[in-house]
Order: sequence, then structure tokens, then C-alpha cells
Amino acid sequence: MESQLVHYEIKDKVAIVSLDNPPMNALDVPTKECIRDVFTELDAKRNEIRVVILQGANKAFAAGADIKAFLDLQPDTAKRRLMRSHGMYSVVENCEWPVIAAIHGYCLGGGLELALCCDIRYADETAQFGFPEVGLSIFPGNGGTRRALYATNLGRMKELVYTGEMVKADEALRLGLIEKVVPAGTALEKALELAAKIMKKGPLGVAAAKKVLNRTRDLTLEQGLELESDVWASLAATEDMKEGARAFIEKRKPEYKCK
Repeated sequence: MESQLVHYEIKDKVAIVSLDNPPMNALDVPTKECIRDVFTELDAKRNEIRVVILQGANKAFAAGADIKAFLDLQPDTAKRRLMRSHGMYSVVENCEWPVIAAIHGYCLGGGLELALCCDIRYADETAQFGFPEVGLSIFPGNGGTRRALYATNLGRMKELVYTGEMVKADEALRLGLIEKVVPAGTALEKALELAAKIMKKGPLGVAAAKKVLNRTRDLTLEQGLELESDVWASLAATEDMKEGARAFIEKRKPEYKCK
């Protein structure tokens, strides 16, 4: 799929998805629809990829919503818009393969909510993060109040939301909003290096681990253990699991086939 707002390329089984709504990659409705469509298309091409990298093509990763569109919202239209947005964010979060966010510049509001849908976030030292919505007398409504709590604690999250303050990359790392800070201009490079490490491992195991990690985080311990054991046991029916064991025993590199 080619779009002026979101485009991608697949290279060595890595899909690089670029937001391209200059200057700051505002997440207006057309851009969100393009993100949804691109990730849906990548799902149809899942056999061609093993990792997805999401980046901003311009001065920012994504600097939030299109504020002008707020002027015409009423409660009913706002609710429908949010539900459509939740669907888009869910498509990113539930991508079968790991999604790595390569972040530079501003990552604010809906942009930070989008980054939190990714599995891993690498940010260069220029990046700035925040939920500035209270300045408009609203709050993060695209899953931010929920997903951020998987990364940081409730009190710090309230501080970020109530004040709308921006934090630099090193502080975002300390808070757990991102996994690594890298030199300016190297976020994509470092994300590709991480992708290369992931692709050396058993792809079915990686995909199954993502499924379990995402789904068990809101379950009780007993429910989580049951799901974990069910998914783990299902891998015993795959050729890749046996290949991984044989390669380990025979001290050679495994040849995984996603079967």
C-alpha cells in the first residue's frame, strides 16, 4: 500500500512503517485510517515479515491530534471517533510480530499513546514525551490512561496527565515509558539492530510470547498461568520447536520455517 500519510517498505523481513503527515505527523482521522490500513495489509503479509518498526518521517514521531477537528465535536460524535481510534491502536498493538517504535522529536498525546501500543520503544536523545491534553481541558482518550500504567506507576502517570508537562528522553527512560535512549539520529539504526537480534530466534516462539505477555497482564495469576501453559503447549505441535531442540543438541544454527 502506498499512501501520502503512511507508507512502508519490507526489507530483509523487517517492515518499516513511516508516518508522513508533515510537519509533525499529527494523528488526524485520515492518518489514523492509513495506519490501520497499513497494519491490516501487513497482517496479510505476515509470512513475509518478522518484525515491524514504526517511525516518524518528519520532525517528530507524532505530535498528537489535529486540534482543529475538536471544534465540531459533540459527545456522540466524539464517542464514535474515539471508538474508531481504539480500533486503530488495537491493530498496532495486536500485530502478530513485535513492533518497535523508533522515536525522535516530539512524541506527545496521541503520538505517545501510539508508541505505547508498540512492544518496545527506542528513542533518540532529542525526543520529548508528554500528555498535554489537559491544556485543552481534555485528557488522554486513546488508551493512554490505561496503557501507560503498564509502564509507569499511577502517581507519576497522574503527575504527567494533570500537569501536561513534557519530559526528555532520559526521564522517559527512568519512568519506564521507553526502553532505551540512543544518540540523535540513530533511533532507526538501533531499532534495526534490535530487529536483527529478534529475527535470529524462533519466530513462532516470539509471536507466542507476545500473545501471552499482552494477554496475561490483566489476568489473575491463575488465569495467566493457564493461558501461558496452553500457548506453550501448542508450540509442541510445531516443527520449529523440534528444530530448535535438535539444533541446540547438535550445536548448530537452527533453520526455522514458521511451521
